[in-house]
Amino acid sequence: MTKLPLDALSALYASAAASRLYDEAITELQHALQCAELATAAGESDALVAAALLHDVGHLLLDDQVGLDEVLVDDYEHEKAGARYLAPWFGPEVTGPVALHVAAKRYLCAVEPSYFATLSPSSVRTLAVQGGAMTADEVDVFERHPGSRGAVLVRRWDDMAKVRGRIVAGFDHYVDVLRSVAIR
Repeated sequence: MTKLPLDALSALYASAAASRLYDEAITELQHALQCAELATAAGESDALVAAALLHDVGHLLLDDQVGLDEVLVDDYEHEKAGARYLAPWFGPEVTGPVALHVAAKRYLCAVEPSYFATLSPSSVRTLAVQGGAMTADEVDVFERHPGSRGAVLVRRWDDMAKVRGRIVAGFDHYVDVLRSVAIR
């Protein structure tokens, strides 16, 4: 196995990109930490805690955030970039939910009529360039994917992890979790 890049991951989550606003209220770093905290509080596996923490790492790699006052015209597929980046160090139980968390938003919009109304303005904005609600065929494919359950959980934590001022543990708090699920 390639050495787990804890220094590289820590540096990403300490970078200028992580300090930018994720949405209307919090930074990318705060969002990641809140997601991980919600997964931990739900009693989920270390793999899902890691996926929750790292689900938006692609945004940090691509530095693709567009200001809320700017027009959003492209989807840079941060979820795929993040999953590819993490794949040498983590298995599909981590990378699957990372790769599918955007699809999970589209899925939930298709299967839960009230879900769309719960999205933050920034999530509504990105949904438009991510393809909107899934079609029936896309729903069938998504539901058959082995990572869909984890992706839906990560997506729900993603939606809840946007609380300004919430006090959470820092990135270093999750280093042992990341080590525990790294590919040996």
